[in-house]
Amino acid sequence: MRILAFAAILFAAFALTGCNDQKAAEAQPPPHELTRQAMGHYCGMNVLEHPGPKGQIILASRLQPVWFSSARDTLSFTMLPEEAKDIRAIYVSDMGKAPSWEEPGSANWIDARKASFVIGSRMKGGMGADEAVPFSERGAAEKFASENGGRVVAFPEMPKDYILGSGAGPAEPDDGEGGRDNGQAAPAVSKAGHLD
Repeated sequence: MRILAFAAILFAAFALTGCNDQKAAEAQPPPHELTRQAMGHYCGMNVLEHPGPKGQIILASRLQPVWFSSARDTLSFTMLPEEAKDIRAIYVSDMGKAPSWEEPGSANWIDARKASFVIGSRMKGGMGADEAVPFSERGAAEKFASENGGRVVAFPEMPKDYILGSGAGPAEPDDGEGGRDNGQAAPAVSKAGHLD
């Protein structure tokens, strides 16, 4: 009986160790620092060449993050059915800690799922398109909106038509098959490198 009891305890200990190892492997990885090597996923340009907030998505299937010239592009990646779904982490620039709009910072990343975003402001993103301006503190987002227009939304409240549409108004209705009702594939990348 003692041997069976000891074996059961030993098995339980190994099982718990395995669970802890699995949880550690699934933990959200930290953000990468933004460097000159970062190229925008949609625009193919150096991310540092553009003003406004940036983004990075860490996938389980890649060693390096997927970089974005704007926070809005970062969010669009999460909404598009054709993009990878093995997302381990989504980070955006905390504009409340950014040195300036032109220099959003290289290490002031926040988890996009916990950020407050200002949408519809007068400030334009990296490629001159409407932006979803992220902040780690809602008060900072509200202050930004009072100074620059727009409204504050949380990640789960983000309007899909703002991210995937033109940004200024509602997107064209979806035909239910992943395309817009005009028969074109949706969304397409414009010449400016942003999703339309």
